[in-house]
Amino acid sequence: MQLSRREAARLGLGALSAALIARSVPSLAQDGWRASTWSVADRLAPIAPELRPAARRMIESGFPPITEEMLRDMPGNVAPPTPELLPDIPVEERDIPPTAGLPGVKVFVLNSEPTLSRPAILHIHGGGHLVGSARGELRYLQETARELACTIVSVEYRLSPGARYSESTEDTYAGLKWLYDNADMLGVDRTRIALMGESAGGGHAAILAIKARNRGEVPVLFQSLVYPMIDDRTGSSVPVPPHIATVGWSPPENVLGWRSFLGTEPGTQAVPVEAVPSRTVDLAGLPPTWIGVGAVDLFAAEDIAYARRLILAGIPTELVVTPGAFHGFDRVAPETALARSFTASKMTALRRAFARA
Repeated sequence: MQLSRREAARLGLGALSAALIARSVPSLAQDGWRASTWSVADRLAPIAPELRPAARRMIESGFPPITEEMLRDMPGNVAPPTPELLPDIPVEERDIPPTAGLPGVKVFVLNSEPTLSRPAILHIHGGGHLVGSARGELRYLQETARELACTIVSVEYRLSPGARYSESTEDTYAGLKWLYDNADMLGVDRTRIALMGESAGGGHAAILAIKARNRGEVPVLFQSLVYPMIDDRTGSSVPVPPHIATVGWSPPENVLGWRSFLGTEPGTQAVPVEAVPSRTVDLAGLPPTWIGVGAVDLFAAEDIAYARRLILAGIPTELVVTPGAFHGFDRVAPETALARSFTASKMTALRRAFARA
C-alpha cells in the first residue's frame, strides 16, 4: 500500500508524524552513529523509566525508515483522515487566496467567535519538513484551544522536498498575516497573537518570529517552541553523543529533513542563514519565548543553546529540559508525570502571556 506523506502522520502514533519513530538509515547516518545497531535494552537505557514502555512501542512499531526513495514513492495528492473531533470546539477550513505571485494556502480555524476578542495562536505542525499535516493535529489543537479559551489558526504549509524553505516559510507567514488582517472577523485580539509549533513546526515558528520582526507587519506576542528543529548542523557537521536520540527522530533523518528543506547539504557554509534560526546572528527584538525539550532528544543541545542566546539578547525566555525524555514523549506518553509537567509548563506560559498583554 502506498501512503501519502500526510497520511503517514496519522498512522500508529496519531498526531506525531511517522518521522518520530526510531529507525535505522545507515547510509545517511553521521560517522560513528551506533544507536540503530544497539539492542532494545541499550536503546532504552538513557530513557526515564516511566517513558520506557512508550519508547519500546516506538522501537518495535515496525515503521519503515524515511528515505529519499520512500518520499519519491509517496503520492502527494491524498488527504489524511481527520481525527475524531470534539463537538464543542468549531473547526473551519479556509483557503487564503493567492497574492503577489504566491500560491493560495489552506488553514484550519479553531474556536473562532466573532462576537469575542480572544487571544490567538498561529500553529505550525511538525514532521521533519517531510511529513505531517495540520488536519492531523486538529483534535490536539481543539483541546489546546478549549483549555486556553483561544482561537487557533493552523497552516497546511507545503512539505519538502517538493517545496524548499523559501516557499514553506512564506506559507506560514501568509497564515500569520491572514490571521492578523482578519482578526475582527475571527474574534481575535490582534495584540495577543502567539506562535506555536512542535519539532520542525517549532523551527518554522522560530523562523516566523524572526520574519515577523524583520518585516514589521505583524506584532507577535509570544512564541512557544516545542522541541524545535532549529539547527541544520546537528548530526551533520556537529556529531551527536550515542546516548542521545536512541529513540525518536535520529541524526540520519535530521540530515535528510534539512537537506530537503534547504535544497543544499546541511552543516556547510552554503546554508542560507534565513532558513536556520540558530544561524541568525541578531536575536534582539524577538518575542518572549518558551522552549521545551527532552534531555535525550536529538534537539536538546541546539534548543538549550538557542534559549541561552535569547536570554543574552534580552528576550524573556523559559527553558524546560525534561530528564530522560525523547522526541515527542509528551504526545506518545501523555499520562506520565513527566509529560504532564512538560505540558503544564507550556500551557501556563501561554496563559501567562495572554493575560499580560
